[in-house]
Amino acid sequence: MSSGDRNELFDATGAPRDPARRDFITTAGMFSAAAAVGAGRVGDAEGEQSDQGSGGMPVRPLGRTGIRISALGVGGHHLGDLSTMDEAIGLVHEAVDAGITFFENCWEYYNGKTETWLGQALKGRRDKVFLMTKVCTHGRSGALAMRMLEESLRRLQTDHLDLWQIHGIVYDNDPELAYATGGVLEAFDAAKQQGKVRFVGFTGHKDPGFHLKMLALGYPFDTVQMPLNPFDAAFHSFERQVLPEVNRRGMGALGMKSMGGTAWAIQHGVVTAEELLRYAMSLSVSTTIAGMDSIDVLRQNVRIARSFTPLTDAEMNALRARCAATAADGRYEPYKVSLRYDNPMTRLPHGFPIDSTQREVREMLDRGGNGSWGTR
Repeated sequence: MSSGDRNELFDATGAPRDPARRDFITTAGMFSAAAAVGAGRVGDAEGEQSDQGSGGMPVRPLGRTGIRISALGVGGHHLGDLSTMDEAIGLVHEAVDAGITFFENCWEYYNGKTETWLGQALKGRRDKVFLMTKVCTHGRSGALAMRMLEESLRRLQTDHLDLWQIHGIVYDNDPELAYATGGVLEAFDAAKQQGKVRFVGFTGHKDPGFHLKMLALGYPFDTVQMPLNPFDAAFHSFERQVLPEVNRRGMGALGMKSMGGTAWAIQHGVVTAEELLRYAMSLSVSTTIAGMDSIDVLRQNVRIARSFTPLTDAEMNALRARCAATAADGRYEPYKVSLRYDNPMTRLPHGFPIDSTQREVREMLDRGGNGSWGTR
Protein backbone atom coordinates (compact mmCIF):
# COMPACT_ATOMS: atom_id res chain seq x y z
CA MET A 1 0.00 0.00 0.00
CA SER A 2 1.53 3.30 -1.08
CA SER A 3 1.65 6.37 1.11
CA GLY A 4 -0.80 7.99 -1.28
CA ASP A 5 -3.26 5.13 -0.78
CA ARG A 6 -2.86 5.39 2.98
CA ASN A 7 -3.94 9.04 2.88
CA GLU A 8 -6.88 8.84 0.51
CA LEU A 9 -9.56 11.49 0.96
CA PHE A 10 -13.14 10.52 1.27
CA ASP A 11 -15.31 13.28 -0.12
CA ALA A 12 -15.35 16.25 -2.46
CA THR A 13 -14.29 18.66 0.29
CA GLY A 14 -10.97 16.83 0.71
CA ALA A 15 -11.70 15.40 4.19
CA PRO A 16 -14.32 13.30 5.98
CA ARG A 17 -17.20 15.27 7.37
CA ASP A 18 -17.27 15.37 11.16
CA PRO A 19 -20.79 14.51 12.36
CA ALA A 20 -20.11 15.91 15.82
CA ARG A 21 -19.83 19.39 14.31
CA ARG A 22 -22.93 19.48 12.18
CA ASP A 23 -26.58 19.95 12.94
CA PHE A 24 -28.86 17.03 12.37
CA ILE A 25 -31.05 17.06 9.27
CA THR A 26 -34.45 18.66 9.70
CA THR A 27 -36.15 19.00 6.35
CA ALA A 28 -37.20 16.59 3.63
CA GLY A 29 -35.20 18.57 1.08
CA MET A 30 -32.03 18.12 3.12
CA PHE A 31 -32.76 14.41 3.45
CA SER A 32 -32.98 14.15 -0.32
CA ALA A 33 -29.57 15.80 -0.57
CA ALA A 34 -28.18 13.40 2.00
CA ALA A 35 -29.48 10.45 0.03
CA ALA A 36 -27.83 11.77 -3.11
CA VAL A 37 -24.39 11.65 -1.48
CA GLY A 38 -25.08 8.59 0.67
CA ALA A 39 -24.25 4.93 0.34
CA GLY A 40 -27.00 4.02 -2.10
CA ARG A 41 -29.48 1.20 -1.94
CA VAL A 42 -29.25 -2.51 -2.67
CA GLY A 43 -27.90 -3.10 -6.16
CA ASP A 44 -26.06 0.23 -6.38
CA ALA A 45 -22.68 -1.18 -5.33
CA GLU A 46 -20.58 -2.96 -7.92
CA GLY A 47 -21.87 -6.49 -8.50
CA GLU A 48 -24.32 -6.37 -5.61
CA GLN A 49 -27.67 -8.03 -6.15
CA SER A 50 -29.88 -10.17 -3.93
CA ASP A 51 -30.62 -13.72 -5.03
CA GLN A 52 -32.66 -16.40 -3.31
CA GLY A 53 -30.86 -18.96 -1.17
CA SER A 54 -32.08 -21.88 0.90
CA GLY A 55 -35.64 -21.55 2.19
CA GLY A 56 -36.27 -18.39 0.16
CA MET A 57 -33.72 -16.39 2.17
CA PRO A 58 -32.06 -13.65 0.06
CA VAL A 59 -28.28 -13.97 -0.35
CA ARG A 60 -25.78 -11.30 -1.34
CA PRO A 61 -22.09 -11.10 -2.24
CA LEU A 62 -19.64 -10.42 0.58
CA GLY A 63 -17.72 -7.63 -1.08
CA ARG A 64 -15.16 -9.00 -3.52
CA THR A 65 -14.46 -12.21 -1.59
CA GLY A 66 -16.44 -14.36 -4.03
CA ILE A 67 -18.61 -15.58 -1.13
CA ARG A 68 -22.38 -15.12 -0.91
CA ILE A 69 -24.06 -14.90 2.48
CA SER A 70 -27.62 -14.55 3.73
CA ALA A 71 -28.94 -10.99 3.72
CA LEU A 72 -30.05 -11.54 7.32
CA GLY A 73 -27.50 -12.56 9.95
CA VAL A 74 -27.84 -13.78 13.55
CA GLY A 75 -26.19 -11.55 16.15
CA GLY A 76 -24.17 -13.35 18.79
CA HIS A 77 -24.67 -11.17 21.84
CA HIS A 78 -28.41 -11.77 22.12
CA LEU A 79 -27.85 -15.52 22.23
CA GLY A 80 -26.55 -14.90 25.73
CA ASP A 81 -29.85 -13.29 26.70
CA LEU A 82 -31.66 -16.61 26.33
CA SER A 83 -32.31 -18.51 29.54
CA THR A 84 -30.58 -21.77 28.68
CA MET A 85 -28.15 -23.26 26.20
CA ASP A 86 -30.93 -25.53 24.91
CA GLU A 87 -33.00 -22.48 23.98
CA ALA A 88 -30.03 -20.95 22.17
CA ILE A 89 -29.38 -24.21 20.32
CA GLY A 90 -33.02 -24.37 19.24
CA LEU A 91 -32.91 -20.82 17.90
CA VAL A 92 -29.70 -21.46 15.95
CA HIS A 93 -31.08 -24.68 14.47
CA GLU A 94 -34.26 -22.95 13.31
CA ALA A 95 -32.23 -20.07 11.86
CA VAL A 96 -30.05 -22.47 9.84
CA ASP A 97 -33.11 -24.36 8.65
CA ALA A 98 -34.65 -21.03 7.57
CA GLY A 99 -31.67 -20.33 5.30
CA ILE A 100 -29.64 -17.96 7.47
CA THR A 101 -25.96 -18.60 6.84
CA PHE A 102 -24.22 -15.65 8.56
CA PHE A 103 -23.58 -16.10 12.29
CA GLU A 104 -21.81 -13.44 14.34
CA ASN A 105 -20.10 -13.85 17.71
CA CYS A 106 -17.32 -12.39 19.85
CA TRP A 107 -14.63 -13.72 22.18
CA GLU A 108 -15.80 -11.55 25.08
CA TYR A 109 -19.61 -11.79 24.82
CA TYR A 110 -20.94 -12.93 28.17
CA ASN A 111 -17.40 -13.91 29.12
CA GLY A 112 -17.26 -16.57 26.41
CA LYS A 113 -20.70 -18.08 26.94
CA THR A 114 -22.15 -17.14 23.56
CA GLU A 115 -19.26 -18.70 21.63
CA THR A 116 -19.65 -21.88 23.66
CA TRP A 117 -23.39 -22.03 23.04
CA LEU A 118 -23.00 -21.34 19.32
CA GLY A 119 -20.36 -24.04 19.06
CA GLN A 120 -22.73 -26.56 20.61
CA ALA A 121 -25.52 -25.45 18.29
CA LEU A 122 -23.42 -25.81 15.14
CA LYS A 123 -22.46 -29.44 15.74
CA GLY A 124 -23.26 -31.18 12.45
CA ARG A 125 -24.14 -27.84 10.85
CA ARG A 126 -20.78 -26.07 10.62
CA ASP A 127 -20.58 -26.59 6.86
CA LYS A 128 -23.93 -24.84 6.38
CA VAL A 129 -22.85 -21.48 7.84
CA PHE A 130 -20.44 -18.60 7.40
CA LEU A 131 -19.00 -18.24 10.91
CA MET A 132 -17.63 -14.98 12.26
CA THR A 133 -16.26 -14.07 15.65
CA LYS A 134 -14.35 -11.08 16.97
CA VAL A 135 -11.03 -10.71 18.73
CA CYS A 136 -10.80 -8.51 21.80
CA THR A 137 -7.22 -7.35 22.27
CA HIS A 138 -8.36 -3.70 22.42
CA GLY A 139 -4.87 -2.39 21.73
CA ARG A 140 -2.93 -5.25 23.24
CA SER A 141 -0.57 -7.57 21.40
CA GLY A 142 -0.93 -9.81 18.39
CA ALA A 143 0.36 -12.68 20.53
CA LEU A 144 -2.66 -12.23 22.79
CA ALA A 145 -4.90 -12.15 19.70
CA MET A 146 -3.57 -15.55 18.62
CA ARG A 147 -4.28 -17.01 22.08
CA MET A 148 -7.80 -15.60 21.90
CA LEU A 149 -8.22 -17.14 18.46
CA GLU A 150 -7.32 -20.58 19.79
CA GLU A 151 -9.84 -20.19 22.60
CA SER A 152 -12.54 -19.04 20.17
CA LEU A 153 -11.89 -22.02 17.90
CA ARG A 154 -12.13 -24.37 20.87
CA ARG A 155 -15.39 -22.84 22.10
CA LEU A 156 -16.89 -22.83 18.61
CA GLN A 157 -15.70 -26.41 17.99
CA THR A 158 -14.18 -25.63 14.60
CA ASP A 159 -10.73 -25.61 13.04
CA HIS A 160 -11.19 -22.29 11.24
CA LEU A 161 -13.21 -19.09 11.11
CA ASP A 162 -14.74 -17.77 7.93
CA LEU A 163 -14.32 -14.23 9.25
CA TRP A 164 -12.29 -12.83 12.15
CA GLN A 165 -12.85 -9.18 13.06
CA ILE A 166 -11.34 -6.66 15.46
CA HIS A 167 -13.99 -5.91 18.04
CA GLY A 168 -14.90 -2.43 19.18
CA ILE A 169 -13.01 0.36 17.41
CA VAL A 170 -14.67 2.85 19.77
CA TYR A 171 -11.90 5.06 21.16
CA ASP A 172 -9.92 7.67 19.27
CA ASN A 173 -6.58 5.87 19.63
CA ASP A 174 -7.90 2.44 18.64
CA PRO A 175 -6.76 2.71 15.00
CA GLU A 176 -3.18 3.52 15.99
CA LEU A 177 -3.17 0.67 18.51
CA ALA A 178 -4.47 -1.78 15.90
CA TYR A 179 -1.73 -0.76 13.44
CA ALA A 180 1.10 -0.78 16.01
CA THR A 181 4.06 -3.07 15.48
CA GLY A 182 3.35 -6.45 17.06
CA GLY A 183 -0.38 -5.72 17.14
CA VAL A 184 -3.56 -7.40 16.04
CA LEU A 185 -3.05 -6.86 12.31
CA GLU A 186 0.07 -9.00 12.45
CA ALA A 187 -2.08 -11.70 14.05
CA PHE A 188 -4.52 -11.36 11.14
CA ASP A 189 -1.75 -12.11 8.68
CA ALA A 190 -0.45 -15.04 10.71
CA ALA A 191 -3.90 -16.58 11.18
CA LYS A 192 -4.62 -16.40 7.46
CA GLN A 193 -1.27 -17.95 6.61
CA GLN A 194 -1.98 -20.79 9.05
CA GLY A 195 -5.38 -21.47 7.48
CA LYS A 196 -7.25 -20.69 10.68
CA VAL A 197 -9.01 -17.62 9.26
CA ARG A 198 -10.32 -16.99 5.74
CA PHE A 199 -11.21 -13.29 5.87
CA VAL A 200 -10.64 -10.39 8.28
CA GLY A 201 -12.33 -7.11 9.19
CA PHE A 202 -13.19 -4.72 12.01
CA THR A 203 -16.23 -3.44 13.87
CA GLY A 204 -17.31 -0.46 15.93
CA HIS A 205 -20.38 1.57 16.80
CA LYS A 206 -19.18 4.83 18.34
CA ASP A 207 -17.85 7.35 15.79
CA PRO A 208 -17.61 7.08 11.99
CA GLY A 209 -14.33 9.02 12.11
CA PHE A 210 -12.62 6.08 13.81
CA HIS A 211 -13.76 3.76 11.02
CA LEU A 212 -12.49 6.17 8.38
CA LYS A 213 -9.10 6.31 10.10
CA MET A 214 -8.91 2.49 10.15
CA LEU A 215 -9.52 2.49 6.39
CA ALA A 216 -7.19 5.39 5.62
CA LEU A 217 -4.24 3.67 7.32
CA GLY A 218 -4.41 1.14 4.54
CA TYR A 219 -4.79 -2.46 5.73
CA PRO A 220 -6.74 -4.50 3.11
CA PHE A 221 -9.71 -5.52 5.24
CA ASP A 222 -12.30 -7.82 3.70
CA THR A 223 -15.22 -6.51 5.79
CA VAL A 224 -16.32 -3.58 7.92
CA GLN A 225 -19.19 -3.77 10.43
CA MET A 226 -21.15 -0.68 11.50
CA PRO A 227 -24.53 0.47 12.90
CA LEU A 228 -27.07 1.30 10.18
CA ASN A 229 -30.61 2.50 10.80
CA PRO A 230 -32.67 5.62 10.01
CA PHE A 231 -31.57 7.35 13.24
CA ASP A 232 -27.93 6.93 12.24
CA ALA A 233 -28.61 8.85 9.03
CA ALA A 234 -28.95 12.09 11.03
CA PHE A 235 -26.42 11.63 13.85
CA HIS A 236 -22.75 10.53 13.72
CA SER A 237 -23.74 8.87 10.48
CA PHE A 238 -21.99 5.69 9.39
CA GLU A 239 -24.42 5.46 6.48
CA ARG A 240 -23.37 8.81 5.04
CA GLN A 241 -19.65 8.67 5.80
CA VAL A 242 -18.37 5.10 6.15
CA LEU A 243 -20.66 2.96 4.00
CA PRO A 244 -19.84 4.75 0.71
CA GLU A 245 -16.12 4.35 1.34
CA VAL A 246 -16.45 0.65 2.22
CA ASN A 247 -18.41 0.07 -0.98
CA ARG A 248 -15.90 2.06 -3.02
CA ARG A 249 -13.10 -0.17 -1.76
CA GLY A 250 -15.04 -3.34 -2.59
CA MET A 251 -15.17 -4.52 1.02
CA GLY A 252 -18.13 -6.37 2.47
CA ALA A 253 -20.35 -3.98 4.45
CA LEU A 254 -21.94 -5.59 7.50
CA GLY A 255 -24.85 -3.70 9.02
CA MET A 256 -25.74 -4.03 12.70
CA LYS A 257 -28.04 -2.40 15.25
CA SER A 258 -30.85 -1.98 12.74
CA MET A 259 -33.17 -1.64 15.74
CA GLY A 260 -30.77 0.43 17.81
CA GLY A 261 -29.60 -2.49 19.92
CA THR A 262 -32.42 -1.91 22.41
CA ALA A 263 -35.59 -1.67 20.26
CA TRP A 264 -36.59 1.37 22.35
CA ALA A 265 -37.78 3.27 19.27
CA ILE A 266 -40.17 0.41 18.52
CA GLN A 267 -41.38 0.29 22.12
CA HIS A 268 -42.06 4.05 22.02
CA GLY A 269 -44.02 3.85 18.78
CA VAL A 270 -41.64 5.89 16.63
CA VAL A 271 -41.11 3.11 14.07
CA THR A 272 -41.95 -0.55 13.58
CA ALA A 273 -39.57 -3.49 13.56
CA GLU A 274 -40.39 -4.14 9.91
CA GLU A 275 -39.61 -0.55 8.93
CA LEU A 276 -36.24 -0.66 10.67
CA LEU A 277 -35.18 -4.00 9.26
CA ARG A 278 -36.33 -3.15 5.74
CA TYR A 279 -34.50 0.19 5.93
CA ALA A 280 -31.23 -1.47 6.95
CA MET A 281 -31.58 -4.22 4.34
CA SER A 282 -32.32 -1.63 1.65
CA LEU A 283 -28.85 -0.12 2.06
CA SER A 284 -25.93 -1.41 0.02
CA VAL A 285 -24.77 -4.01 2.54
CA SER A 286 -23.83 -7.67 2.34
CA THR A 287 -25.89 -8.62 5.39
CA THR A 288 -27.85 -7.05 8.23
CA ILE A 289 -26.95 -8.66 11.57
CA ALA A 290 -29.90 -8.70 13.97
CA GLY A 291 -29.95 -9.62 17.62
CA MET A 292 -32.64 -12.23 18.24
CA ASP A 293 -33.39 -13.23 21.81
CA SER A 294 -36.45 -15.39 21.13
CA ILE A 295 -37.89 -17.72 18.52
CA ASP A 296 -40.68 -15.18 17.93
CA VAL A 297 -38.18 -12.45 17.02
CA LEU A 298 -36.30 -14.86 14.77
CA ARG A 299 -39.50 -15.81 12.94
CA GLN A 300 -40.53 -12.16 12.58
CA ASN A 301 -37.16 -11.27 11.03
CA VAL A 302 -37.11 -14.32 8.76
CA ARG A 303 -40.58 -13.40 7.48
CA ILE A 304 -39.45 -9.84 6.71
CA ALA A 305 -36.27 -11.04 5.00
CA ARG A 306 -38.01 -13.66 2.86
CA SER A 307 -40.53 -11.15 1.55
CA PHE A 308 -38.00 -8.32 1.33
CA THR A 309 -38.25 -5.67 -1.35
CA PRO A 310 -36.07 -2.55 -1.07
CA LEU A 311 -37.69 0.63 0.15
CA THR A 312 -37.95 3.38 -2.45
CA ASP A 313 -35.91 6.57 -2.11
CA ALA A 314 -39.06 8.36 -1.00
CA GLU A 315 -39.75 5.74 1.67
CA MET A 316 -36.16 5.90 2.91
CA ASN A 317 -36.28 9.69 3.14
CA ALA A 318 -39.62 9.60 4.95
CA LEU A 319 -38.19 7.27 7.60
CA ARG A 320 -35.10 9.46 8.02
CA ALA A 321 -37.30 12.53 8.43
CA ARG A 322 -39.51 10.81 10.99
CA CYS A 323 -36.48 9.74 13.05
CA ALA A 324 -34.51 13.01 12.82
CA ALA A 325 -36.21 14.79 15.71
CA THR A 326 -35.09 12.16 18.22
CA ALA A 327 -31.79 11.20 16.59
CA ALA A 328 -29.55 14.05 17.72
CA ASP A 329 -29.41 13.16 21.43
CA GLY A 330 -28.69 9.48 20.77
CA ARG A 331 -31.63 8.22 22.81
CA TYR A 332 -32.33 5.44 20.30
CA GLU A 333 -28.64 4.80 19.55
CA PRO A 334 -27.25 4.83 23.11
CA TYR A 335 -24.06 3.01 22.08
CA LYS A 336 -22.91 6.23 20.36
CA VAL A 337 -23.26 8.47 23.40
CA SER A 338 -22.87 6.28 26.49
CA LEU A 339 -19.91 4.29 27.81
CA ARG A 340 -22.41 1.96 29.45
CA TYR A 341 -22.71 0.05 26.18
CA ASP A 342 -18.99 -0.61 25.85
CA ASN A 343 -18.08 -4.13 26.92
CA PRO A 344 -15.93 -4.17 30.10
CA MET A 345 -13.13 -5.87 28.16
CA THR A 346 -13.13 -2.84 25.85
CA ARG A 347 -12.69 -0.42 28.73
CA LEU A 348 -10.10 -2.10 30.94
CA PRO A 349 -7.13 -2.12 28.53
CA HIS A 350 -7.64 1.63 28.07
CA GLY A 351 -7.55 2.23 31.83
CA PHE A 352 -11.22 3.15 32.11
CA PRO A 353 -13.31 1.98 35.08
CA ILE A 354 -15.91 -0.71 34.60
CA ASP A 355 -19.61 -0.33 35.39
CA SER A 356 -20.54 -2.86 38.07
CA THR A 357 -24.24 -2.56 37.18
CA GLN A 358 -23.68 -4.16 33.76
CA ARG A 359 -24.76 -7.78 33.58
CA GLU A 360 -21.54 -8.94 31.93
CA VAL A 361 -19.45 -7.11 34.54
CA ARG A 362 -21.40 -8.75 37.36
CA GLU A 363 -20.86 -12.16 35.80
CA MET A 364 -17.16 -11.46 35.34
CA LEU A 365 -16.76 -10.38 38.97
CA ASP A 366 -18.83 -13.31 40.24
CA ARG A 367 -16.40 -15.64 38.49
CA GLY A 368 -13.48 -13.92 40.21
CA GLY A 369 -12.24 -12.27 37.05
CA ASN A 370 -10.89 -8.76 36.69
CA GLY A 371 -10.70 -8.50 32.93
CA SER A 372 -6.92 -8.85 32.80
CA TRP A 373 -6.92 -12.07 30.74
CA GLY A 374 -3.57 -12.15 29.01
CA THR A 375 -2.62 -8.51 29.41
CA ARG A 376 -0.07 -8.61 26.58
